[in-house]
Amino acid sequence: MTQLSNENIRKSVREQYGKVAESGNSGCGCSATPCCDESGSDAKATSLELGYSSSDVNQVPEGANMGLGCGNPKAIASLQPGETVLDLGSGGGFDCFLAVQEVKGSGMVIGVDMTPEMVRKARANAEKVGYSNVDFRLGEIENLPVTDDVIDVIISNCVINLSPEKAKVFQESYRVLKPGGRLAISDVVATAELPEKIMSDMALLTGCMSGASTITEIETMLEAAGFEAIAIKPQDESREFIRNWVPESKIEDYIISATIEAIKPKA
Repeated sequence: MTQLSNENIRKSVREQYGKVAESGNSGCGCSATPCCDESGSDAKATSLELGYSSSDVNQVPEGANMGLGCGNPKAIASLQPGETVLDLGSGGGFDCFLAVQEVKGSGMVIGVDMTPEMVRKARANAEKVGYSNVDFRLGEIENLPVTDDVIDVIISNCVINLSPEKAKVFQESYRVLKPGGRLAISDVVATAELPEKIMSDMALLTGCMSGASTITEIETMLEAAGFEAIAIKPQDESREFIRNWVPESKIEDYIISATIEAIKPKA
């Protein structure tokens, strides 16, 4: 992609999710389109479908859970008290607030999002509950506003597919992780070659569909960044909720949710 097209993609993604943040509508899983509203569903119901528990969806500040995602990274993160966690594309702060419960008062959670409206919303949500060990920062995941070697765990929920420079995202992730640090990501992957009609549809890209990479492509990018113990596991059951992102489009024939795990070597 050219630099111009990269910037156009970022602009479209920023505008789309800015609208979601300001409207108060929930998305339908990773898709930021309010398709769940049309069927009478809501953010809590969507999150339960994605693998979160009733406790998860009821313990976060009101407005933090926006029903955006394609899985539950906390389920694979194995977070421990005292760890420092970074959430790529933190949105309203849902996964950050869940992570705080795991790392306790001795830990730290940092959320990075490139959408000013989302960062403002997340900060307001944090103020509601008085968390002092959650920090929401405005920035791009290709250029993280985080210093080197300070993060224990990176989580992310259906965000990296939105980036036009995924290899750079993984390079930045490697940079900020401590030696021995780990990735615990939920995202969509392509299971078949995407038709040109889908690839060129900006609405499908901002809805977390046309930007999906194959498992092989992701493995190659992670290896090039320096990661080891790479494990990418497709979640076949995700086809059920992906089908609802764009009903009757058969998008579930081309993408699927997957967990992505990897470790930065200790030496």
